[in-house]
Amino acid sequence: MARRFDIRRVRNIGIMAHIDAGKTTTTERILFYTGMAHRLGEVHEGTTITDYMAQERERGITITSAAVSCTWRDHRITIIDTPGHVDFTAEVQRSLRVLDGAIALFSAVEGVEPQSETVWHQADQYRVPRIAYINKMDRVGADFSRAVQSIADKLGANPIPVQLPLGMEEQFAGVIDLIAMRAIVFDEASLGTRYNAVEIPDAFRSAAETAHAAMVERIVELDDRLMEQYLDGVEPTAEQLKAALRTATIQLRAVPVLCGSSYRNKGVQQLLDAVVDYLPSPLDVGAAVGYDPSDPSRLLQRQPLDDEPLSALAFKVVADRHAGRLVFVRLYSGSLQPGQTVLNVSTGKRERVQKILHMQADRREEIPEAFAGDIVAIPGLRARTGETIADQKHPIVFERIEFVEPVIVQAIEARTTADQDKLAAALAALADEDPTFRYSTDPESGQLVISGVGELHLEIIVDRLAREFGVPVRVGKPQVAYRETITHTARKHGHFERMQGPKVFVADVEVEVGPAPSGSGFVFSDDRPLEERQYLPVECIRSIEDGARETLIAGPIMGYPLIDIAVRLLSARSGETEPNDIAFRVATSLALREAYREASPVLMEPIMSLEVTTPDEFIGDVIADINSRRGRIEQIEQRGVVTLVRATVPLAAMFGYVTQLRSLTQGRGAYTMSFSHYEPAVVSTMHQSYA
Repeated sequence: MARRFDIRRVRNIGIMAHIDAGKTTTTERILFYTGMAHRLGEVHEGTTITDYMAQERERGITITSAAVSCTWRDHRITIIDTPGHVDFTAEVQRSLRVLDGAIALFSAVEGVEPQSETVWHQADQYRVPRIAYINKMDRVGADFSRAVQSIADKLGANPIPVQLPLGMEEQFAGVIDLIAMRAIVFDEASLGTRYNAVEIPDAFRSAAETAHAAMVERIVELDDRLMEQYLDGVEPTAEQLKAALRTATIQLRAVPVLCGSSYRNKGVQQLLDAVVDYLPSPLDVGAAVGYDPSDPSRLLQRQPLDDEPLSALAFKVVADRHAGRLVFVRLYSGSLQPGQTVLNVSTGKRERVQKILHMQADRREEIPEAFAGDIVAIPGLRARTGETIADQKHPIVFERIEFVEPVIVQAIEARTTADQDKLAAALAALADEDPTFRYSTDPESGQLVISGVGELHLEIIVDRLAREFGVPVRVGKPQVAYRETITHTARKHGHFERMQGPKVFVADVEVEVGPAPSGSGFVFSDDRPLEERQYLPVECIRSIEDGARETLIAGPIMGYPLIDIAVRLLSARSGETEPNDIAFRVATSLALREAYREASPVLMEPIMSLEVTTPDEFIGDVIADINSRRGRIEQIEQRGVVTLVRATVPLAAMFGYVTQLRSLTQGRGAYTMSFSHYEPAVVSTMHQSYA
């Protein structure tokens, strides 16, 4: 089967923003104007294509990212609509890992908001080119210039407006194209399907000419040849400006800024034009870089070409009630057909691909072949999130996706004994889907415990258990997921000796353990003398490191996981016996558990970044309440008639905060909260959170 679209005409993009900025509404308009939907889906009516889960339609928020494809100007655009709520940031993260470009949405009223910053920095991490879309220009308080300035100030970006709004608030009628220098006015009777390019009205002419001149100067600064031409007095053409801005956007040196009102059906078609004009194809992004599984120090590349060896990354797993387990993969090179055997390089296992599905949110279409640059779903594949799929003869491993750790735990139990097995299977399926969700059995109480990144996250999990899996459950009060660490250095020997048949296995290990930098998790180093390293096989050293990792599961104080631990291997010997990797694993574990107790262990509690928006008259009460929760005020910022308060607060003090904030602000305050870091816990508060 031949390609339907040349790879240069493929765009894989995400739509990312703070909650309620209009991501799903914008996606629905895109599907409508490209002919993929025959009616406009509305979030408040629960009729959207991409928000297909019952919980999404009831709550009016996006919970899981959904992939849809459409065609515009003979380009195929695959869009992933991502969640805006902080509890579902992992969905954004794994989508950005496999996308080539993104649309960053901002409200014209609020500008850059907390979750906007989070997803922007995630896009920076994966070097994803972006265009910015200032939405909600029809809202009271809309301010295009202020929103653009907030992108520069808060995100450190280089925003270059290529449009101006034609009026604002209730007067918003369309947009001014600063490259073509024309006004675009939308026909409301046709739901924005028809629009006309007209002369810029006199009332906007002066502002448009000033903005055009500023735009030209900023674009030519990004291109040396264009700058020389401009200094010689030759005005760049529209095509030259677009080409220079496209190059700078792909190189992450500029962010084109557009505006509109998706809900009022104005500006979306021009946003699609910008996706085609400025965001990269897989060919523009270039080779995907991984490493040789047999030699991790050796880097490998895969060009985005169909005749290259197959390489792909599994980035999402979904338990579909009709198709079963679906694994979403992004093909970076080569092609894939049903019946083909592929290698899961991360696990070393071979699998046969039975079907390949093209997804339109929750709808599926079986396709005969997938090519480089495609995003498809494969039913029955056993790969997990972050694992690499490749050609058997040409293995490569791509960088895995690192997710945030759960910070909230909750006890859970089935309502009936008959449902216990069903509950275990359902939790396994949800944990397979969601890498930020965990479940385990408390070794002391025997209770089943679930862990997540926020209260809403766990609330959705419990709701899904009842609706999708038919397992209603009883839940306990949410509790804090504490951690432990050490503050001093300790050195210990570990000795293990056991006779197994005629053989005696001996392992003697000396390790030093100390605190690692905050956020580093676990650091292992082999500091044995050079002359000693030749006597032990690599497998034994790996077992020593694995044994050290296993000790992190339970700390010496209260059995919480250990974080920020640095382990140095000082010596490892097997005496006169044959080296045995299991013996070294056990000896390491014995040495470290004793060392932790002598290294001044401390309990750590999660500290959250809190941002509260409140009307001015309630600011005093809000700040006093934050202080009473052991919060530290970091910044107070005036935003029109409301005030933004930034603070850090222990998670243990924040349960039920939404009710308190509504009470203090007469229901007019709002907040967002995300994990920041761990700090030594205040023990008295810890006991209160469990009471």
